[in-house]
Amino acid sequence: MTDLVVLHEVPDSKHGTRPEERSIGERIRLGVAIVDKPAGPTSHQVSAWVRDMFGVPKAGHSGTLDPRVTGVLPVALADATRAVEAVLAGDKEYVGVMQLHQDVEERRVRSMMARFVGAIYQIPPVRSAVKREQRTRIVYELEPIEVEGRNILFRVRCESGTYVRTLAADIGDALGVGGNLVDLRRTRTATFGEADAHPLNAFRDAIAYWKEDGDETPIRALLRPIEDLLLHLPRMVVKDTAVDAICHGANLMVPGVAQLSAHIRSGDLVGVFTGKGEAVALAKALMTTDGIVVAKSGAAADTARVLMNPGTYPKLWK
Repeated sequence: MTDLVVLHEVPDSKHGTRPEERSIGERIRLGVAIVDKPAGPTSHQVSAWVRDMFGVPKAGHSGTLDPRVTGVLPVALADATRAVEAVLAGDKEYVGVMQLHQDVEERRVRSMMARFVGAIYQIPPVRSAVKREQRTRIVYELEPIEVEGRNILFRVRCESGTYVRTLAADIGDALGVGGNLVDLRRTRTATFGEADAHPLNAFRDAIAYWKEDGDETPIRALLRPIEDLLLHLPRMVVKDTAVDAICHGANLMVPGVAQLSAHIRSGDLVGVFTGKGEAVALAKALMTTDGIVVAKSGAAADTARVLMNPGTYPKLWK
């Protein structure tokens, strides 16, 4: 994000490391593999394969895809798993095919799909991993790309946690004929699109180049830094003096803020960064941008999840 309000200039620090300058070990520990998930395996299986490929103790994916569903699946490695929840604040985009159980005029189909844009109520499907109770999700865009007989090719942009399979069934029920999803591909998760995703064998090959030839270039090209999981969030850049306190769980105080996004609202999830662009924490804003600009003291944000290890920056707090 470039719309930063500058409260204090951030001098080039002798502490920390710019994300692009990390060693290969650090690149992996704080790395994210954007996988183009194939049909067949579960998201959990894909995550486990990526974990074992890179030889890290853990890996975590963002946003489960059904075994038959393909597409963009961010898999965070090792310590980058701390930031996976940030992706849930971003929206998702899919392209799919739904099939109606009886013939319906195209005009009626398009009209009905338009009514499913906005806040909708959903009950998760029987096989879902969450409690089956009604909840609200937002559909931002729902576009029928092509209607051919009973088959409808569509694109949907929706809030994280929206069940597209349930959406297709609900549209069929609303048309009075029933319907089901026959094919689905996730084309975007937060800021990660299809162009960012790579098949599993691309990661396997990159690791082989590194281990057998000592060539780090392919891995560096494929792995995204933990910071990219926060690209869709407003940000607060902090002074070096505030970093270690936040790493110990302290809230971000107004005097520690050096720069911040222009349109932060109280309650927003924000990314907290060093002047070198390193992710420090996820936090909940306690003031608006304007409030922080005029305030002399007080807590600017409540630290929700620490992303950086304590001791990365010196202890410059009392």
